[in-house]
Amino acid sequence: MYCEFFGFRESPFSITPNPRFLFISEQHRDAYAHLVYGVESRAGFIELTGEVGTGKTTLLRTFLNRLDAEGHRTAYIFNPCLSSLELLQSLNREFGLPWERESRTALLEILNAFLLEQKQLGHCVVLVLDEAQNLSAEVLEQIRLISNLETETDKLIQIVLAGQPELLALLAREDLRQLNQRITVRYHLRPMGIDCMRRYIEHRIELAGKFRAAEFTPAAQKLLYRYSGGVPRLVNIACDRALLVAYTEDTRVVSGKIAGQAIRELVEEASFGKGARLMAQLARFIPALKR
Repeated sequence: MYCEFFGFRESPFSITPNPRFLFISEQHRDAYAHLVYGVESRAGFIELTGEVGTGKTTLLRTFLNRLDAEGHRTAYIFNPCLSSLELLQSLNREFGLPWERESRTALLEILNAFLLEQKQLGHCVVLVLDEAQNLSAEVLEQIRLISNLETETDKLIQIVLAGQPELLALLAREDLRQLNQRITVRYHLRPMGIDCMRRYIEHRIELAGKFRAAEFTPAAQKLLYRYSGGVPRLVNIACDRALLVAYTEDTRVVSGKIAGQAIRELVEEASFGKGARLMAQLARFIPALKR
């Protein structure tokens, strides 16, 4: 609604992961460097964790997009509900290999032949598994077996496990210790500080339109930081609502008052949503109580 008013070509604060809007904070720069180092050094396993909304998926997509297409073969899997068979089928399909087989052994043999071929061609094969905290122990064990595909000198596939902090607890389980011990490159993304958040907001506004197409005052920034805790997804949600409120007020300046109103609306909607879910749950039980 407000894009034309501010002169934006697109919404600057969409929560859809978009590598074009990637803001390279010091943390994201360090995380990116860890990913590149893990792949170039043929580490085998790389772990990237962070709270919900800290920008892991956007960073991963940017990382994959920037890999040299001539020297790398990549696969990105974003489905934590796969079985071990479905994982192999998805992986082979991503690489354009036969995948309809119902035998894990057959699929693994096809994958191994592909990896050896890529090795001979001088290509590096990279697999990224996002939302890995939701993977089952069975699937993680299958991933470990995939990592066993190697030559005497090199791992044939580089595997990035990315997810929320629960992934750390999952990998710490005794039955997954063999996998956990193989992870040599690890990085944990943390939320932004307030100065970093300010640069983040300016960065997205400039990419969507032009420098200072909308301006957030220091008072607005403090309120937005207090609400979001520096988590990019929450910053996007709050800034998007603040711009909508500013649009209705016919101003390009987001003041503390406007930011406060936007945050109150978001908090009220969240509370209403929780109340509505509770009422829906109670409604399911009322007929049973009348019996």
